Amino acid sequence: MDLETLKQKILKTYPGADLSLVESAYEFASQAHAGQFRRSGEAYIQHPLEVAAILADLQMDATTVAAALLHDVVEDCSVCIPDLETRFGKEVASLVDGVTKLSRLDFTSREEAQLENLRKMFLAMARDLRVILIKLADRLHNMRTLGYLREDKQRSIAQETLEIYAPLAHRLGMADIKWELEDLAFRYMEPEKYREIARLVAQKREERESLTQELMAQLRQKLDEVGIKADISGRPKHLYSIYKKMYRQGKDITELYDLIAIRVIVDEVKDCYGALGVIHSFWRPLPGRFKDYIATPKPNLYQSLHTTVVGPHGQPFEIQIRTWDMHRTAEYGVAAHWRYKEGRTDPDFDRKLSWLRSLLEWHTEMREARDFVEAVKVDIFADQVFVFTPKGHVVDLPAGATPIDFAYAIHTDIGHRCVGARVNGKLTPLDTPLKSGDIVEILTSKSSPGPSIDWLKIVKTSTAKNKIRQFFKRERREEDLQRGREALDREIRRLGYEPHELLKDEWLAEVRKKHNLASDDELLVAIGIGTLTASTVAGRLRDLFERERQRAEGVAAVTPPPATERKEWEGYRKPSSGIHVKGVDGVLVRFSRCCSPVPGDPIIGYVTRGRGVAVHRLDCPNLPAMARDPDRLIEVGWEEGYSASHPVEIQIVAIDRAGLLAEVAGIVADSRINVLSSMSRGHRNKLATIDMVLEVRDLTQLQYVLQKIRKVRDVLSADRVVHENRARGSVGS
Repeated sequence: MDLETLKQKILKTYPGADLSLVESAYEFASQAHAGQFRRSGEAYIQHPLEVAAILADLQMDATTVAAALLHDVVEDCSVCIPDLETRFGKEVASLVDGVTKLSRLDFTSREEAQLENLRKMFLAMARDLRVILIKLADRLHNMRTLGYLREDKQRSIAQETLEIYAPLAHRLGMADIKWELEDLAFRYMEPEKYREIARLVAQKREERESLTQELMAQLRQKLDEVGIKADISGRPKHLYSIYKKMYRQGKDITELYDLIAIRVIVDEVKDCYGALGVIHSFWRPLPGRFKDYIATPKPNLYQSLHTTVVGPHGQPFEIQIRTWDMHRTAEYGVAAHWRYKEGRTDPDFDRKLSWLRSLLEWHTEMREARDFVEAVKVDIFADQVFVFTPKGHVVDLPAGATPIDFAYAIHTDIGHRCVGARVNGKLTPLDTPLKSGDIVEILTSKSSPGPSIDWLKIVKTSTAKNKIRQFFKRERREEDLQRGREALDREIRRLGYEPHELLKDEWLAEVRKKHNLASDDELLVAIGIGTLTASTVAGRLRDLFERERQRAEGVAAVTPPPATERKEWEGYRKPSSGIHVKGVDGVLVRFSRCCSPVPGDPIIGYVTRGRGVAVHRLDCPNLPAMARDPDRLIEVGWEEGYSASHPVEIQIVAIDRAGLLAEVAGIVADSRINVLSSMSRGHRNKLATIDMVLEVRDLTQLQYVLQKIRKVRDVLSADRVVHENRARGSVGS
């Protein structure tokens, strides 16, 4: 492939097009990739050239082709997106950015990086479909040259292609790309089965081709007799499609109906049905093998009539009938309806691709990349069922979807007010899986209390699950707010104070900051739903009150600078147990159990009677009690480079579900942290609490694992635990 050949491909679709942007992009990419070579040994510039050629064959515009030529310069060369925007414009730069991997960010594992890259790609696709067209072309050329990589790398890339890129090409209606991706991936995933099927198909190739020519001649004659002008051709069967039917359905190759397939292309829709009538009058159709995708198109825009008939020799074969416009859509998918092409728009384009909007909704609702990618796999790439509203509108849902999924697909309020469903006119349980062709009517009630928490175990679509979760967060907020307010007032009075004494704005703000809560209402809601205990909040407010009172009485608390800010150790003696103690050498040092300090925490020491120096965190709730005897407080700091494991207790509050504890434990294990103990318990309000004692080396490691746990689906909070009831034993006497 060279630049001149690429330009001719573009001019074939766009005669007289200005190709200066393409020429400039090629020149820039050639210079950026100079000296780089692929595993095959060829110059690297050949890869973006081949990717651009695939897009030119899909009849994409010059802007998309230029972005394809530049798609690797950011990832593989010292080029940044602003440079591209300055030179080629915002549109080209945005497309390149959408395709570029997140390779310059730090991830904890290769899997996390891969998931985040997929998430970014899907979101970019939702904003501009040309991003995924470039990515599909990129993956297709990489699959064509996969043989130069290691075997384990081949299998890994082939697996991802089958799970993500081939289904995506199918969902976008790009049949040729989908078939080639599947066959190439199959070749590397199952090489022995690939060779076996290729051998079986080749054995009777001549016989099959001869029969196909005979059938095509007979059909052409019959259509000419009734005046239907048609282009008739044979359609090859792809090896991966044969494999799925043979090995997944347990069929022999002789049992497959569509190894012989004929495609009929006519000028108008009426001729499709006319040709179908001729075919069924000439050859006997097989019952249950007729599909009308013209009246009911697939979600990927595909339209055609499919029928299977018995030929003159008793051999079943498949016939597809479509118009030229339908054929173009079947070959090129969304590229055939490209909204940017020549400024034209398809009024049905946005409606047909409404599923893309789900990607943007999921992005705002799902914090974890794994959840996002799994939602895409389930809702977008899964096998589909097509059901109807009572008015005849088609709704596509993933296989296994229920009437509740259908209700939320229609409208959020219909889902919330759903009290029952009729499927094909009969009352049906809400957990019934729907089948293609079902007519579904949702029964609603204005007095409905809303969805049940148990629906989360029934629904299949991510959209329905997210809407149900949002309902419980929103609808129960007022109830939780009131419960939290009452619990906090009650706990404050139990401590011997009045609410107005402790509920000061500045103290509430300090408590909120500690727990990453944005408002006082969120603090009260957290108490109401149990993610925070009233005793913890009231105890902290009490300590702040007492600290203020002591300050007013002239008792000053010791607040040394954090160890990370201390550069010199003047006045400090030889460290003991990783702790420098000012003015004391060789003293016994122990870490208090009430606040469990770890390296990185700002700390202070408390001289006990006969038990050495107890080390506390500066935010320990017991510090005000210790400050009543300021002579026993002493400055301490962490020894630089000190490394040892420290036990820390954490508490996790989440919506109870199967697999939650295993998922949390997996994150802890992946973080290379030892679990000293773990206890979980469920509550009546569908919440679960998990208490764990972890061995961590420092504050950074602790904060990292807490952050990862907070991202787990259904986790509401994950925090360190402070035990005020251990204060007496920790302080000493």
